[in-house]
Amino acid sequence: MSTTRFLTGITTTGTPHLGNYVGSIRPSVQASLRPGVQSFYFLADYHALIKCEDPVRIQRSTLEIAASWLAAGLDPEKVVFYRQSDIPEIPELTWLLTCVTGKGLLNRAHAYKAAQDKNQAAGREPDDGVTAGLFMYPVLMGADILMFKAHKVPVGRDQVQHIEMARDMGASFNHLYGEHFVLPEAVIDEHVATLPGLDGRKMSKSYDNTIPLFCSREQLRKLIQGIVTDSRAPGEPKDTEGSALFQIYQAFATPEQTEALRQAYAAGIAWGDAKQQLFEHVDGIVAPLRERYEALIQDPARIEATLLAGAQRAREMATPFLRELRAAVGLRSLAQGSSNAKTAKAAKTALPAFKQYREKDGKFYFKLVAADGRLLLQSTGFDAPKDAGQAIALLQREGLGALAERCTLTEGAAQAEVQAALQALAEAAVAKE
Repeated sequence: MSTTRFLTGITTTGTPHLGNYVGSIRPSVQASLRPGVQSFYFLADYHALIKCEDPVRIQRSTLEIAASWLAAGLDPEKVVFYRQSDIPEIPELTWLLTCVTGKGLLNRAHAYKAAQDKNQAAGREPDDGVTAGLFMYPVLMGADILMFKAHKVPVGRDQVQHIEMARDMGASFNHLYGEHFVLPEAVIDEHVATLPGLDGRKMSKSYDNTIPLFCSREQLRKLIQGIVTDSRAPGEPKDTEGSALFQIYQAFATPEQTEALRQAYAAGIAWGDAKQQLFEHVDGIVAPLRERYEALIQDPARIEATLLAGAQRAREMATPFLRELRAAVGLRSLAQGSSNAKTAKAAKTALPAFKQYREKDGKFYFKLVAADGRLLLQSTGFDAPKDAGQAIALLQREGLGALAERCTLTEGAAQAEVQAALQALAEAAVAKE
């Protein structure tokens, strides 16, 4: 079964609320458990610097968001969960992509255009207050995605443009330097719930109408009691359409429970009773998660260790891949000699390779060599060349685990680097078909 890579980033500028839970956290945790999926989740603290200039807020938000995802069931053993700023390869890749990205493309970014429109409406210069960070935001996002060869990126409709830009950047680089990047696709789930806030508008910290996901039981009750309703008295039938209270309940309830409340609306349930029902139902779901969250918040060292372990896993992929990209653009050791047109062309199409040979002991061996010539993997001896060839085929088909006893990684080579080399060979074989 082929593996599909999904990647999701969470900007560390706020406190997660119920809308974040039903719209992002819950579906993402569920998706991470599907077979054939490799999920990457990262805390986008570099992105946060564009939106927030409060260091304390960014650090606290990082802690709260990490604790929220872990409390909600994200398993760091089954996904790659890391902090963006722990991966130094990402800003370096950002620069490589900057050098192949047209300014005209960035001029069309929604966030940049919105900032210009706001300035023009206020009679200011179009770029007044616009930082280079805001302008370059799409390139950093492109690096986040392309670094880990993500196939799918779940986003809202307002973020689709960033995925399209990442595809453009990856395609431009591939055209100049050979096929290195996977071009990602945006995934839009039309069924993901968007919760209304306390005032009926979309739940958002921008509107100051949120219900924090892990607020205390007492605060949760108080906030739900404050949800805006109409003036219909007890006994009067009430509409579910446009009812923030009903929509929030529906996002946490089964179809049967939702239908029961719908009937209660038609029968004229009092708003106070409906709010109490919503409170009890939501608190019943959130309470066990809240308990885990509070334990995590009180142990930031545990969260830090989890993020650093995730960063190590991420860098096992990022470090060799960036080494490959550096070689592709010509940032190589001078000991390799100067490049001419012929070697530059070869660099674009270079692939890892298996090499078979016979030693003086009469046995047959093979080794896996990276695109830049480094030795990655060495086999033990086989009695016949056919056996060595079959072992190579098995390795390509089932991965390193299939031949763990017959192959050893060379010094300085990572398992992820070998897997990446095998994937590159597989993709090249498919491309030839």
